[in-house]
Amino acid sequence: MKIIIIGTNHAGIAAANTLLDNYPEHEILMLDRSNNMSYIGAGTAMWLGRQIDETDDLFYSQSSDFQTKGAKILTEAEVSLINFEKKEVNVTLKSGEFLVESYDKLILATGSSPIVPDSSESELEGVHFVKLFQEAQAIDEELSRPEVNRIAIIGAGYIGTEVAEGIKRRGKEVLLFDTESTSLATYYDEEFAKTMDNNLEEHGIELHLGEIVVGYEEKNNRVSQVKTNKAAYEIDMVINCIGFKPNSVLAEGKLETLKNKAIKVDKYQQTSDPNVYAIGDVASIYSNALQDFTYIALATNAVRSGIVAAHNLAGTLLESAGVQGSNGISIFGYHMTSTGLSVKSAKKLGLEVLYTDFEDKQKAWFLKTSNETVKIRIVYEKESRRIVGAQMASYSEIIAGNINMFSLAIQNQTTIDELALLDLFFLPHFNNPYNYMTMAALTAK
Repeated sequence: MKIIIIGTNHAGIAAANTLLDNYPEHEILMLDRSNNMSYIGAGTAMWLGRQIDETDDLFYSQSSDFQTKGAKILTEAEVSLINFEKKEVNVTLKSGEFLVESYDKLILATGSSPIVPDSSESELEGVHFVKLFQEAQAIDEELSRPEVNRIAIIGAGYIGTEVAEGIKRRGKEVLLFDTESTSLATYYDEEFAKTMDNNLEEHGIELHLGEIVVGYEEKNNRVSQVKTNKAAYEIDMVINCIGFKPNSVLAEGKLETLKNKAIKVDKYQQTSDPNVYAIGDVASIYSNALQDFTYIALATNAVRSGIVAAHNLAGTLLESAGVQGSNGISIFGYHMTSTGLSVKSAKKLGLEVLYTDFEDKQKAWFLKTSNETVKIRIVYEKESRRIVGAQMASYSEIIAGNINMFSLAIQNQTTIDELALLDLFFLPHFNNPYNYMTMAALTAK
């Protein structure tokens, strides 16, 4: 069987490795329009902020890894058309050579693309987007110029907030804009997000929340001002981090999609065409919190979807366990993690929920050093009392592991009452006898 994989980042790599390691009898052709693969975009901000010096470690796979296993891989190969009826893919190589490749099964791992405003101003010099490694290189090059000092970042989600930290660490002035009233509004309720806002301001980030960017001014074809619905701001560079959309243009009008154009898949990653599977940021995914298919673009989800698709395509039935959208962020040493739904997002999606908050020291009260406060919120469905979300914030890194327990709780439909009596260990070096997770559950309505 000939299998074509279009896209070689996290999802495509996971699918290819699963097929090559477990089903070597199949012919694998991997296609990608870029000249690199496996870039860990989450490391972009750390490199821009010089928390890491080299970029080589941000790539975990090379073309040769797959060629050694027997795959054929074509980079800088642009797929212009898929003929789903004939099961053919049209490819143009960098050299200009045109190929028509047939397939028995096709995996779409084309990822997502930055949301670009419908304006010619996006083409100005000094206006950047953050997605590909090449874009990170362009930003880094500009940051090295002493005359580029005042940087506007549009979008205070995870990427925008991380990039703001990285550029501030480079000694630049940073203005962070978002239409929402807080940063990180997608994943955290206001009471949590405001703690990050305070952290950003304490480290010199100039926040412009609740402001809508309406355009730019230019001088000599280079951006010079950001204009919002409230004011105009002199700047030297703009970095757009306003979000991403599924890169599903190849499937447009051919495969079923969600409203946002993400390709609809089932729990086996199969699309409306039984010979085509979609994985990663281009596809829908099943949310255990929502108990329905939705769109959650995360690298961890992409890897899991690639593994599931590969096994099913090769004949091993494997149903996806669904996801929670678990995530985290660390800015100037302040850590926040979340999984599932916030109160705000649950209500927006039509779920009637309650929540319980608690705040306490991480370790036993008699330990005076390295004992940080942890803030926690658990969100649960009012009628069933199943846990549908959790948020944590602290200067303690241990919350990074604890959020995984809540991810499993959501997947297994654990109730808030079951959590209250869960067997959690106690040792003063790690926690309190009545730790914050137990206390949050015990104080639930």
